Amino acid sequence: MSENNASVKKILLVEDDRQLSDLVTDFLTSEGFHVKQEFRGDTVAKRVKLFNPDLIVLDIMLPGKDGFAVCKELRPEFNGPVLMLTAKSTDFDQVLGLEIGADDYVIKPVEPRVLLARINALLRRGQLPNQSDEKGEITCGSLYINKASRKVTLKEEIIDLTSQEFDLLWLLASKAGEVQNRDYIYKAVIGREYDGLDRSVDVRISRLRKKLLDSTETPFRIKTIWGQGYLFVPDAWE
Repeated sequence: MSENNASVKKILLVEDDRQLSDLVTDFLTSEGFHVKQEFRGDTVAKRVKLFNPDLIVLDIMLPGKDGFAVCKELRPEFNGPVLMLTAKSTDFDQVLGLEIGADDYVIKPVEPRVLLARINALLRRGQLPNQSDEKGEITCGSLYINKASRKVTLKEEIIDLTSQEFDLLWLLASKAGEVQNRDYIYKAVIGREYDGLDRSVDVRISRLRKKLLDSTETPFRIKTIWGQGYLFVPDAWE
């Protein structure tokens, strides 16, 4: 498969279990992706610069540097989706991964079709800015959001957001003053149905509040409307 084909999405698979890595690589390659493998955490940053992947599948337990540390290291430079693999089903691993900038997680052992569905959902989210939209900019007081460039500034300071953090902010801001329920947010931003237990949107809301100087105890910019969803307050950005 040609690496020069712009339509072919590039995936960096970081997994130290070589047998599993080979199996996943063969499956994703058969689905039309160009996949590179990495087996150590402390070499991922260099590989990302050389390969420039569209998405990273990142295991947590790695030699050299664990997946949490790798994700935290990558985030200042890599804005594409990061899908973490974890052998643990505890909320601790899942939430910690999301807090440091991962976009989604899959618990091992994972069915190949489930992994494929998660990857495709994340890549679809990254394509949103290319869709036509009459309203490509949003300004609320000192907050400025540009959909095409995925640029966000607050009081003229650039705010660094992950891909799904930006998509979540855009969704809320483009419907300012309207409560957005969880079901709609999960379908639009995460790319799947809300199962009643997934906390990924809650974590991203918390991260957005911190980055946008909202109160974490008594939010006034992105409010939680209990039993309904979240509300972006348009006049709270002066």
